[in-house]
Amino acid sequence: MLTIPQNPADGIAAVRERITVAALAAGRDPAAVTLVGVAKSQPVERVRSGLDAGLADLGENYLQEARAHFEALAGRSFRRHFIGTLQTNKTREAAQLFDWVHTVDRLRIAERLSAQRPESMPPLAVCLQVHLGDESTKSGVAPAGLPALAGAVAALPRLRLRGLMSLPPEETDPARQRRWFAELRRLFEALNDAGHRLDALSMGMSGDFEAAIAEGATHVRIGTAVFGARTK
Repeated sequence: MLTIPQNPADGIAAVRERITVAALAAGRDPAAVTLVGVAKSQPVERVRSGLDAGLADLGENYLQEARAHFEALAGRSFRRHFIGTLQTNKTREAAQLFDWVHTVDRLRIAERLSAQRPESMPPLAVCLQVHLGDESTKSGVAPAGLPALAGAVAALPRLRLRGLMSLPPEETDPARQRRWFAELRRLFEALNDAGHRLDALSMGMSGDFEAAIAEGATHVRIGTAVFGARTK
C-alpha cells in the first residue's frame, strides 16, 4: 500500500528504510541501490526540502519543468536524471541539462544526444528503454532489437551506455511484478555476456520498487512516496 508522506524528509527516510529491507532480503548491499526522487509536478519548495534531507539524485519527466526546478536550485549539487519521453527536437536541451538520460529508445535520439553533448561536460550516461508487455501507450525498443541498438549507442563518442530501463505493465502481485523485472535483468545479463559493461538497471517506482530491488535494480525512480501527492 502506497504511503503518502507529510513531507519529503519523512518520505525519504521511509523509502530508504524500505530499500534497505528489500536489499538485505535479496542478499544485496543497500548502498548499491540509488534512490532517484521524481520531481514530476512538484513545487520547487518540496524539491528543495528533499535535497535538504539528503536526496542526491533528482528525476525529471518534462524539460520545461526541469529547467524551472534547476534554475530555482542553482548552486545546489545533485545528479540530474531525465526519465521522460524524449523527442528529437528536445535533445539539445536534454544533452546540456542532465547527467543521465534513462529513456533512449532509438538510435536517432542517441545520435543527437551525442552530437549535442557539450565537450566541456563528461559523456552523458544513458540507459536504453526496453518495451516489456504489449501496452501501446508505452515507448521502448523491442527486446529483439536491443542488441543492435546497444551496439550502436555504445559506439557514440559523447555517450556512456550504462544500462537498461523499463516501464513494465502495472501489477499489484509481487510475483508478477518480479516476472517483468526478471525479464529486464536477463536482457541486461545477455548484453554483458556479449561484451558490454553495463552497470545500471533503472526499474521500480513507488508501487513496485521492492520487487525491482529483488531482481537487481540499481536505480529506483520514486515520486509520490518521496515528495507526497502531486500538485497537478
